[in-house]
This record gives sequence, C-alpha cells and structure tokens, in this order.
Amino acid sequence: SNFDKKKDLRFQNYKNIFKDYSNYFHKQLFQGNNKEALDYLLNRELNKNIIEEFQLGYVPWKNNFYEELLKKYTEEDINLTGLYYKNDKSGKYIDRFNSRIIFPVNNITGDTIAFGGRIIRDGKLAKYINSPETEFYKKGNNLYNINSAKNTRDEDMVYIVEGYMDVINLHKFDIKNVVANLGTALTERQADMAWR
Repeated sequence: SNFDKKKDLRFQNYKNIFKDYSNYFHKQLFQGNNKEALDYLLNRELNKNIIEEFQLGYVPWKNNFYEELLKKYTEEDINLTGLYYKNDKSGKYIDRFNSRIIFPVNNITGDTIAFGGRIIRDGKLAKYINSPETEFYKKGNNLYNINSAKNTRDEDMVYIVEGYMDVINLHKFDIKNVVANLGTALTERQADMAWR
C-alpha cells in the first residue's frame, strides 16, 4: 500500500542516517584531538581490531554533524532517529551522545538502528545513555550483538549478559555467542529472539 511504501522509505532514510552517523564518529575516535576517548578504550584492554569489529565511535562536544546530515536528509527524517534533541532556549539541535563513546546497536540483519553511549569522564552526567525508542527501534524487541551472535551456529546456547562492554570483553576471549539485553529486564520478546 501507499502507507507501506512511505514507511519503507522512512526506514531506508533512518538506516542511512544511522550508517552515516556511525561511520563518521567511528573515524572521529582515531583523530588526534580525541585521544582521551581512544585511550579510555585501550585502557579497558580493547585493541583496534575489537574497536573496528564493533564499530565503536566517539562523539566530540559541539560537533557540526547535524548540519552535514541536513545536506542529505530532511529535518523530519533526522528527528525520527532520536539522535538529536532540540534545546528549548536556543532552538538548536543538540547531539544526544555529546562527549560519549558510542556503541552501535544493530538489528538481526546488521543494520544500525540505535546507539548506547558511555561518558568517558565521571561526573554529574549519567554513565550510560541509550537511544530513545522510535518507530523502528523498541529496546524490548532487540538484543545487542544479535546480528553477530546468530552466526555462531555451531553453538547450541547463547550467553545473555548485562551490557555492551560485557559482550565486547567476552569477544576478546573468542566467546562470540553472546548478547546483551537493552534495558533493565529481559523481555519475553528478547528471550524468544535468543532461542531462535
């Protein structure tokens, strides 16, 4: 139907925005002026191969990537992603993941549909934040690393751990059949996905 075509187009734009955002901020992690973020990951004993495998990135404070996205996408399309929120006073769009290391959350087919963000300096801000739920992302319907874990067909089990770093740390020891829930409690839908 016409409704389905419009929804499919929105989803294509949604995935493309996330892909552009992920690629751009993955590269930012290796820029010299963002050494603190890379050092944080290296101090957590992650090597470059693991950082590349999980496409980890870093979102510098006051970056101008929103303006870059506007060259390719509409304001409405960008707003659907939840990557930015509007400052009531200035009217400008603020990057939700400012000054955070980002962990791309992929759906089962490998498309990035959300992010988790980890602050690198302890302070008043929340240690971890996550993408808000959107038309195409419901945290109770997804598992972090499901797109990779599903390829470990020789295993008849899956480990479900608490967070992004738990998944990544197990990968360092070649334990690949591991996922993390994306909320405080495991949902029935997530358990069903893990069984499948």
